Formats: sequence, C-alpha cells, structure tokens
Amino acid sequence: MVILGEKEYFKGINEIKYEGRESDNPLAFKFYNPDQVVAGKTMREHFKFAMAYWHTMGGVGNDPFGPGTKLFPWATSNDPIVAAKEKADAAFEFITKMGFDYYCFHDFDLVEEASSLSESEKRIQIMVDYLKQKMNASNTKLLWGTANLFSNPRYMNGAASNPNFEVVAWAGAQLKIAIDATIALEGENYVFWGGREGYMSLLNTNMKLEQDNVGRFMRMARDYARSNGFKGNFFIEPKPMEPTKHQYDFDAATSINFIREQGLEEDFKLNIEVNHATLAQHTFQHELQVAANAGMLGSIDANRGDYQNGWDTDQFPNNIYEAAEAMLVFLKSGGLQGGGINFDAKTRRNSTDLEDLFLAHIGGADTFARGLLVADAVLNNSNYETLLDNRYASFEEGKGQEFVEGKLTLEDLSKLAKRLSEPEQISGKQELYENILNQHI
Repeated sequence: MVILGEKEYFKGINEIKYEGRESDNPLAFKFYNPDQVVAGKTMREHFKFAMAYWHTMGGVGNDPFGPGTKLFPWATSNDPIVAAKEKADAAFEFITKMGFDYYCFHDFDLVEEASSLSESEKRIQIMVDYLKQKMNASNTKLLWGTANLFSNPRYMNGAASNPNFEVVAWAGAQLKIAIDATIALEGENYVFWGGREGYMSLLNTNMKLEQDNVGRFMRMARDYARSNGFKGNFFIEPKPMEPTKHQYDFDAATSINFIREQGLEEDFKLNIEVNHATLAQHTFQHELQVAANAGMLGSIDANRGDYQNGWDTDQFPNNIYEAAEAMLVFLKSGGLQGGGINFDAKTRRNSTDLEDLFLAHIGGADTFARGLLVADAVLNNSNYETLLDNRYASFEEGKGQEFVEGKLTLEDLSKLAKRLSEPEQISGKQELYENILNQHI
C-alpha cells in the first residue's frame, strides 16, 4: 500500500518488487526478496531496512566546494510546518514504494529548528502527531530516533562534553525533546552519535571531565527514558574523527570500554557504520565482530566510503565481497540485537533525478541480500566451519582444553613446552578460505 499525501512526488514509480537476478528492470530487486527465508528468518526480519530521513529527504548534494544541486519538490514552502509536512508526505511515499518497514530521524530532520527551545518543542510535537497518522496508515515503524547535537554553532565545542555547563543544559533539553518524540512514535531504539564529543587539541581539553560528563549525560537520558516507558535499546555509533580531530567514540572497542566504564552495559549497544569503520582503519566486518564478541551488536548504518578519500563520503553499499564477509559475522553471531539496517547514505552530487533515490536504495538492499545468501551458502554448503573449527582443535582437548578452562599456570606451560619438540608449522590456508567465499559469490 503506497501512502500518498495531497500530491504524488515520485510520479511514474510504482512499488518496488522482487523480480530476481534475471530481470532487466532497474526499478526491481534482483536479490532482496523480503519473504525469502534464510537461516530461519525472512530477509525482511533479518534486515529491518530503514530510510535515513536526513540523507534521503534532505541531502541536496552540497559539499565544501559548492551549494546543493537538487531541488526537491517537497522543499519549496517557507512555512516550517507546511514544509515539514510535505517532506513527511514525500518520505512515506518513498518508504512505502520501496517496501521498507522503518525509518530513522534526527529531531530537526523532521522540522526546522526554531529560535527558542519552547517553539522547537511545539514544532516537533506537531510533527509527531502528523507522523503518527502516516505510520498508522502505512504500518511503518521507527527504528530509532536521535538528537542533532552537533550542527548548531552552539555545539562547536561539543554538547555533553562542552566546557560550558549552559551548553550541556541546552543539549539536555534538546535530548529530552528527542527522547519524548521517539517514545511517542514507539521508536524501537535511540542513538547517540557524538559528532563533536571529542577534541581538536589536548592543550585546552580536560579529557577525563569531558568523558565523564558524557557518561553522566547518557545515564540521565537512560533514566529519563526508562521512567517514561521506553523499553528499547540505546546505541552508541562509533566514529574516530571528523568533524573533530579525535572523537571519544573512536571505534567499537573504544566505545565498548566507555560503556562498561560508565556502567551503561545493561542498556547500551553499538550502531556500526561501514564508513566509520573505514575511517578508524578497520574493516566493517572487524567492527561487527568486536561488537558481537561483547554482546553489543545492536544495529548497522549501511554505506561505504571511497578508499581513495580520507573522509566520510556516505556512498550506497555495493561491495559484494565485503557484504558477504560481514554477513558471515552477522549470521554466526545471531543477527542484530534490537536494531536493523539503516541506509545512512546519499546519492552523489551529480545524481539529480528523483529516480536515483530508488536506484540507490535498491542497489544497497540487493548488496546486503546477496551478501546474506552467500554467507548462508558458505556456512551450509561448504566445509568452511569445519576448517575453522579444525584450526583451533588443539584447544578442544587435553592440555589445550585445560588452558582454555583456566586450569594451567605459567609454570605448567613452561614444563609442558620443555617436553615438546619444536612445534610444526601449520598453514593458515588463507587463500583457501578466500576461494571458498569467491566460489559462493
């Protein structure tokens, strides 16, 4: 069921259907079949694909070297409420034509920020009521909400980490509004991205106080949300730098340590973004594995970077090999804990047709779907897992098992080694593992 407002914005585009890999229709899924069961769940259940309100409905193609190139037909009114409602009409038309079930937003993606907190809150409340109507009519859900605590000049020195308490208080008020909106819209999760929670120079930074203040801020948010009925997860989204030189949520391992240090582990997990992993000098699959090992693989922001650019390009995912490796981690760890896959990606500056928004999301969904199919085939139709288990078989019995169980001392290892001859070299067989993956791609 396609949800239209007073006007149809994406004319000539019908609901996107699965037609299979042999289809030549560019406006059809080739691999993403929402109802296909893979590893015990449908693809729809595995992925919970979501539209990012900010990029899809607001990404006009501007960059540091020039203004936007895209004139969206829902961005013409000077009245902030009229403009916001038209954007919502276009958003839900897009979501339902894509066949997605979810969307994500920052507070001021929904409506332009006003000159006062009170007026901003009124505007958001108006839009929350309007979005409820759209969601009820389309059975669309909110994957997560968040507050933009980085764009406004007041946050130039951070939000929760700001050295000026008045800014921290303002950020808290804005956070409360965003949490209230998320709860009212029955959001399943809430995200923190500390875009400016970090530093440009240590010379003027009290790092411990700033990090502890961020922890206090997050505990306050958790306590407020829980006391008002929020049952979902809180996610931290790691990123190493940009816009700050160093951000406190540098990567998955750093963020997990912060969560544990601040006593947030019962409520917080991670939202892993592909491009942020690249900027941290990691692979996407590495960050997924680190989060999964800690029991904190909450959600995914799907995109990619350009490996020749050292900045956050937020391109739509198209790397099948990377997606297949990532989906191996995904399946072996039991999938996501509460979250889904949000396309935090934008079409290119010179991709100016409205159709391009559909083509990009189709390609992204197909990339993840194909990765899932490849990973499932590798796990079920090859000797991959046997090879991996055999590589660590020495820890499954005898002294190796005693070591894993903590029954040996360093003296025990020394005595054992002195009785052994030089250990034989055992190949890691990396090329064989790579060939198995390639075979199923």
